[in-house]
Amino acid sequence: MKPVLQLFAFAALFALLGAPAHAQEVKAGDLVITQAWSRATPGGAKIAGGFLTIENKGSAPDRLISGSGDVAGKVEIHEMAMNNGVMTMRPLDKGLAIEPGKTVKLAPGGYHLMLMDLKTPLKQGDKVPLTLEFEKAGKVTLSLDVQGVGARAPAGGEMKHDHSGMKK
Repeated sequence: MKPVLQLFAFAALFALLGAPAHAQEVKAGDLVITQAWSRATPGGAKIAGGFLTIENKGSAPDRLISGSGDVAGKVEIHEMAMNNGVMTMRPLDKGLAIEPGKTVKLAPGGYHLMLMDLKTPLKQGDKVPLTLEFEKAGKVTLSLDVQGVGARAPAGGEMKHDHSGMKK
């Protein structure tokens, strides 16, 4: 293959494979929010989890204090933790601190958004709009990318690809 064609093929492959890893990035004050996602829900489910990463690039702490969205009657900030060998989940009534220079990951099995009283099931491929409110950064609107029912990371977080169709 000619070098120019090789370079073009590599660039095209990189663009295709790299796209999912660059999910929506939302900025609010000193905060940068990335990798916002959820899982599809089975029919009749009334709750879902919301996951994302919040980086505080500033010099002062901030706090995620609430969330809302048309898809759910209520959005709460929750923490899952092991206590004496038992997994517990509780709402964080005072919100979640985002310390300066730190990154807080809301992920399955830890901190997360709890979408309660779902009005419709979440379907894989949907984008679910939510508004988050921070103590200092204020209100931020973003969308959760809905992954499959058993997803453990956002698209691009567990990147898998198949080279079987490529010619050498």
